[in-house]
Amino acid sequence: MRRARPGAAPRGPAERALTSVAAGDAYAQETAGDPGPDGGGEMAEEGPRLWHITLSVSGAEAPLAEVRRGLEQLAHDHPFLLTSRYAVDHAEIRYWEEARDLHDAAAVALRLWGEHRQTSRLPPWEIVGLEVIDRQTYHQRIAEGYGPLPATPVGVHPF
Repeated sequence: MRRARPGAAPRGPAERALTSVAAGDAYAQETAGDPGPDGGGEMAEEGPRLWHITLSVSGAEAPLAEVRRGLEQLAHDHPFLLTSRYAVDHAEIRYWEEARDLHDAAAVALRLWGEHRQTSRLPPWEIVGLEVIDRQTYHQRIAEGYGPLPATPVGVHPF
């Protein structure tokens, strides 16, 4: 799966595509007997869904200008990113991910920082938090006045 604006040309041979991973046999066995939406014993075949991702990273202090530049480069290379907030020792990235299920969305999110650390020249921070919620839950939280605030303004901003 290639993430880019429609019609955009590849950014060179160094670009790596993010791919989904299988949930595994244990997950398949757990869900095999679950009734589908029609009450039958089979799961309904479901296509990709949207998941709201909040990825938190933290580490040793880095110059604020370098953190901002790295996050801006990441957003430029991957326009699916909605917003990033940052400080000298931590950052938060929020975006929508399209994936079959939560397992796939989380796996892709957990690889994002490490796989793009060099190309975007991001600080060598570690992932310290991950929240993955489905679209319905995200909108329910917003409607009830709690949860992550809508990602506006879009872009890279200091905390």
